[in-house]
Amino acid sequence: MTTTPTPRSGVHSRARRAGIAAFVGTTIEWYDFYVYATAAALVFGPLFFPSDDPLAETAAAFATFAVAFLVRPLGGIVFGHIGDKLGRRVSLVITLLLMGAATVLVGCLPTYENIGILAPILLILLRAIQGLAVGGEWGGAVLMSVEHAPEKSKTFYGGFTQLGNPAGALLASGIFAIMARGGDTFIIDGGWRIPFLLSIVLIAVGLWVRYRVEESPVFEEKIEGRKQSMPLAFALRVNWKPILLGIGILPISTGGYYLATTFATAYATGEPIAISEQVILDAMTLASFVEFVVTLPVAWLGDKWGRKNVMYIGLITSVLTFAPFLLLMPGRVEPLIFLFASLVRIAMSATYAPIAAILAQMFRPQARYTSIALSYGVGAAIWAGFSPWFATQLIAWTGSVWSVIAMFVGMAVIAGICTRLAPQHSDEAPVTASFTARTDTTANRLP
Repeated sequence: MTTTPTPRSGVHSRARRAGIAAFVGTTIEWYDFYVYATAAALVFGPLFFPSDDPLAETAAAFATFAVAFLVRPLGGIVFGHIGDKLGRRVSLVITLLLMGAATVLVGCLPTYENIGILAPILLILLRAIQGLAVGGEWGGAVLMSVEHAPEKSKTFYGGFTQLGNPAGALLASGIFAIMARGGDTFIIDGGWRIPFLLSIVLIAVGLWVRYRVEESPVFEEKIEGRKQSMPLAFALRVNWKPILLGIGILPISTGGYYLATTFATAYATGEPIAISEQVILDAMTLASFVEFVVTLPVAWLGDKWGRKNVMYIGLITSVLTFAPFLLLMPGRVEPLIFLFASLVRIAMSATYAPIAAILAQMFRPQARYTSIALSYGVGAAIWAGFSPWFATQLIAWTGSVWSVIAMFVGMAVIAGICTRLAPQHSDEAPVTASFTARTDTTANRLP
């Protein structure tokens, strides 16, 4: 049987629609996620975990931050199963609704002062629901954008999904930066609830956009209607090696990112540095905007230079910018803080923009949603979930920020090795009865 090929312009048009939908959806999801992260760094400690030790309050707040990452693998399994069996779009609509509901409810929570120990328990529960949703969101959004894209443009269109991260961070830090101008106590006195409650508006927009996008062509042409095993069973039996490599690729793209944002915010505003919240929030807002601007160009370079080569560049430059970013903070020189906050995010965009295409193409079509969601979920749980907490503990144990820098360097080395070993499959190759796709061996070198 022969089929009429889709015109090139039609392929790119469909890919653009999928990319924009992925961008809007992930922006909302990451906004919800970063609103919590920012609140955890600034106010959740004293509001939900009051203590005589400010460092202990912050560590407790970051522990709840880690809860979401611990349940992300479960979200990947649940929504990966839905996405591999029923389609990517169905799964993404459910995750968006789940994330939005949890975020709005956080904004309605009474604090420890009002209901005692029940307050942190409810906060942890809602944070876990957020983690469950984002565990299924990212993998599905990546596949919708990458699987719609032609082979030579997958990194670029995958970048639309990654663009949602800085956009969500920009919205979250921007709203907190605006609220910080309301006075020293405005945020902790109740202003912190506003960003959470605003999520209900964004969710409505996201649902409208996602319902207008077609299902992934890879799912329609290579998965739907075929007899296939349980996605999780297939992933663990056949894809275990690339899943492990995928976990190893993510230390800087996930954990390093939260070290440069959430941990850096708490480190800069805490004792003994005590930079004003306004300064660090403004610096993070500017950095998020800079990252937003450079993400798509970096993804485009991934198709021109090779997505792995861009990743290597990002790992090296992330180390070279993160170290001075932390070391200059005690000097409180604001222009340098603004400069290096942005430079770190530019460098990390080169580790984050190509990740969508790298991870998506590490797996053959069958059980791809489950595999990528499991790989990213476990990787994020290991590297991102505990990075801010562990970095805080390292400083408490050693008394030196150099211990955090050393941890960051080690994470970059692991990511580089696993990137080198990662396979890359081609969606244009025919899929056999066993769903074994041809491996694209050109991904390791410049075209």
